[in-house]
Amino acid sequence: IPCRNPLQSLLSSMKQACEILTRDPEGGAARIPFKTFSFLYSYLASIDGEISETETKAFLEEIEEQADKHSGMVLIRHF
Repeated sequence: IPCRNPLQSLLSSMKQACEILTRDPEGGAARIPFKTFSFLYSYLASIDGEISETETKAFLEEIEEQADKHSGMVLIRHF
């Protein structure tokens, strides 16, 4: 049985969340507000239990820097 990569599983879930929650047309950038992304990512990382709070905070800081360049919106390509 291959080892589960918690970060890859979480990022896959976040991609799906972006595609579901976006107001962009289908096939678009699937942008969502950073605040929404941060809330969902933090929640999912905390229930996963294998991603540390420090790792979560560092990842979200990087994503926020990217989002700030796009009017506060997170794009799937940012992660």
